[in-house]
Amino acid sequence: MEKARAYRSIAALEVIARNTLTNFDNMLLHGPPSAVPIEKLAGWLGLCIEYQCLRKNGLILGEMVYDTTFVPVYFRDIKSYDLITVRGKTIILDESLLRGRNDGRLRFTCAHEIAHWLIHKELYTGTGQAAALVNPKKSSEEDPAVERQANQLATMILMPTRQVKQAFYGVRNRTDPAGTLAELFDVSKEAMGIFLREHNLA
Repeated sequence: MEKARAYRSIAALEVIARNTLTNFDNMLLHGPPSAVPIEKLAGWLGLCIEYQCLRKNGLILGEMVYDTTFVPVYFRDIKSYDLITVRGKTIILDESLLRGRNDGRLRFTCAHEIAHWLIHKELYTGTGQAAALVNPKKSSEEDPAVERQANQLATMILMPTRQVKQAFYGVRNRTDPAGTLAELFDVSKEAMGIFLREHNLA
């Protein structure tokens, strides 16, 4: 996989995010600021979502499966891995994300895998490989270029710049604007805080 083919400029990623949201639901960019219904967006793109225990150690949070193939999953009842058949165009999310559904990780992981589909499907389709999101808390390895790009696009999808800025100016005088915006856009407070700092709003 050539990094040059995987790389998109920030401007290009913004266009992809904007076009995707506009075509899915124009009100997400031009209506009142609100959370993007990320699972519905996945369905609109023709992607299925499954929940499995991807790894016993929690290392893998999600995988984008491009072609029908066998995927190893961990079965806790038998304490063993086995292969299951997964159809192409399937996002597999680790079942542990359901236990922390309100902390933003599930939605970000889903958005990350959607981002892989939008910008990397030509790199993976036909290879038998899946793009996987590694839990950063359990890995010291630096993300490769494709993972950074998927993270950037996922952030742009979940927190459209125009909408977040519009909402920010309405809550900036509150005690905790980052927390208020995180709740509005259904993302983690940490992610929203990073967004505000990067856009010189905090």
